[in-house]
Amino acid sequence: MKAGKLFALVAVLFCSGMPGRSEVVIDRNFVTVTDYVKAGTGKDVSDEIQKIIDDNPNRTIWFPDGEYIIGKPILTPADPEKSVALELSNYAVIRASKDWTSDEAMIRLGASHPANNVRKAGSNYYLSGGVIDGNGVASAISIDGGRETQVRDCSIKGARTGLHIKYGANGGSSDCDISNINIIGNYTRESVGILVESYDNTFTNIRIGGVTTGVLLKGGGNYLRNIHPLFHNAAEYYQDSVGFISECDDNWFDFCYSDQFATGFLLSGCHDILLNCFVYWYSKSGERHTAIRSDKCFNASVSNITVGMGEHNAVKENIVLDVAEDGGDGFFSNPVIRTKEVLTDGSYLKYIRPQ
Repeated sequence: MKAGKLFALVAVLFCSGMPGRSEVVIDRNFVTVTDYVKAGTGKDVSDEIQKIIDDNPNRTIWFPDGEYIIGKPILTPADPEKSVALELSNYAVIRASKDWTSDEAMIRLGASHPANNVRKAGSNYYLSGGVIDGNGVASAISIDGGRETQVRDCSIKGARTGLHIKYGANGGSSDCDISNINIIGNYTRESVGILVESYDNTFTNIRIGGVTTGVLLKGGGNYLRNIHPLFHNAAEYYQDSVGFISECDDNWFDFCYSDQFATGFLLSGCHDILLNCFVYWYSKSGERHTAIRSDKCFNASVSNITVGMGEHNAVKENIVLDVAEDGGDGFFSNPVIRTKEVLTDGSYLKYIRPQ
């Protein structure tokens, strides 16, 4: 390109100003939802959004800022040749209608055209950005099929279940990557932040509130880092509240923080790993605080855990470890207990492994 033409092109770009996000989207050739659906009308646009997805395989579907009401679940394909990515602007809100009746999640990733294929481009479809609002009545996002699915950089509000990863396509494995999301439940006894029925998923940098159960793992081989559920539901639900539940072996908790739940970690006798985790209480909610509980024998490897009770101890019982059955090969290494004088049981001491 000659110098004069290059200078002219640069001048045009400079004088036109920096492009907004919508212009960048046009340059990327995304499929823009508002070319087909008007945002903010208050009308149910679920059929229109579903048609956009079905008609545009292997495209990124872009939701500009605004509100999109849906009255039934939206399904994306698992087949790499048909899959789509859902990209929401920061202030784009997909909200469940008040008359929502489905037991399924609002956005069901990989729920149509089943596939177990990581060899073709398109297997790593995703949902990114924006707000998924359950409006107090709906579950927000589920991953129903496929592999390598990603959910990232989004906010979930008012959900019965924030994120549900179902039994995976690869013999139970889903290989999902979930990162940088905030989840607020619907403040009921049944509300769960993250429900995982599959294996081999990675969760990083997640905040959870408004739920009675922070994370429920029914599958194993999952890695969780910097996950922080906080209990601030009604006091009547408190003694049922649990930060993390593991019902399967080989889940790894790294720098995870159960904040104010009656039970921090319920491990069900599983061979799990807890590394640099926290269990903390900042008020005297309820009659019993338990850092780790096993309804079987104790088999977890717990290193560098910090348990904070102190002046915020429970009314009656403050327990580091509550084990239902004798035996097991679990251990504590370098536990930090603040403050030991408020403890009402010292059973954890016999599991401490010398450094």
